[in-house]
Amino acid sequence: MSDSSLEALPSAAEVPAKVASWLILLALAVGGFAIGTGEFVIMGLMPDMAADLNVSEPQVGHVISSYAVGVMVGAPILAIFGARLRRRHLLLLMLFFAAGNIGSALAPGYQSLMLARFIAGLPHGAYFGVAALVAASLVAPNKRAAAVSQVMLGLTLAILIGNPLATMLGQSISWRYAFVAVAVIALITVAMIALFLPLDAQHKPSNPLTELQAFRRPQVWFALGIGAIGFAGMFCVFSYLAMTLLDVTKVDRALVPLAMAAFGVGAIIGNLAGGWLFERLQFRAVGVVLVWSTLVLLLFPLAAQAMWSILLASVAVGSMVALSPPLQTRLMDVAADAQTLAASAHHAAFNIANALGPWLGGMAIVAGFGWTSTGYVGAFTALGGLALYWLARRHERRHPLPA
Repeated sequence: MSDSSLEALPSAAEVPAKVASWLILLALAVGGFAIGTGEFVIMGLMPDMAADLNVSEPQVGHVISSYAVGVMVGAPILAIFGARLRRRHLLLLMLFFAAGNIGSALAPGYQSLMLARFIAGLPHGAYFGVAALVAASLVAPNKRAAAVSQVMLGLTLAILIGNPLATMLGQSISWRYAFVAVAVIALITVAMIALFLPLDAQHKPSNPLTELQAFRRPQVWFALGIGAIGFAGMFCVFSYLAMTLLDVTKVDRALVPLAMAAFGVGAIIGNLAGGWLFERLQFRAVGVVLVWSTLVLLLFPLAAQAMWSILLASVAVGSMVALSPPLQTRLMDVAADAQTLAASAHHAAFNIANALGPWLGGMAIVAGFGWTSTGYVGAFTALGGLALYWLARRHERRHPLPA
């Protein structure tokens, strides 16, 4: 064996370090799988929940929005008050998430379910925000977007596997058992984090006042606004996908999980593509994804007329997840010392989209424009995100970011 071949082999010290990093990323991704399944499971079970709770489908859409409001409230509050804690302590908020899902499973009625979903959403943003920072700290600076996308892979796998399985579980037994399953996965995540993630004695807890300084930076607000508005279209379509399949495409109820899985395939493609695009295009990747999103959403109403085309459209709408890794990494770049709050606020912004999308789509449906109107409403929000992206680029040209 040549000297150059020997040099290419990892050292004995590097192998355990790589294994340790892989186990940490795995634990974080399992948590993403739990949260993703819990967040999106209602989309596939909307008809079942509406019938059981004796409410309309748009009212079930408000349950989705209730969870999103919990994320919006919890992300900044937990990031600020948890600034002095070690990152492993913040990630153990999954215990709280598990409790919220048990509460969802046991909720006796519509109002109590709304409250339980709000509680379950509170730790969402802080978990993903801190998980992204932990993942980024494990790799070289130019690999941060890829590391973040690996953590988010758990969320996209939840859409591909967790959501369809939870939908089938809910259809065959009861929608309540889907939330029990989510709580069990959350508890597994807690055990994995306790085992694999070190306390990180080198990490210096930040000052809450320092964290709040992030919101003095215009580019932070631009990034959050792009996520809150530009991403709403995906949730607008996905929230009512099951009803679109049943009432427009006229498919059998048993085929709904197949469309959910197709959406998940698109989400995985988009998640990986988002990290890849950012490494090559930097902030311009956001503009590319928003243009793609607008086109996909405009075509959705046409695609909803047949099973083969709505499956392809579901993949395409799912690929809009490509917006997440570039925006998450962008926030790390523009937030300076307020990393925890900015990273958590990213997920709060995306859940503003999760609340805004179903609400706007529900308004269009109730107004009589039909289930497919969600595509046009979503395209409008994507254009809104594109307008904010243009303003952010214009501001950056006038006020360049510090090197």
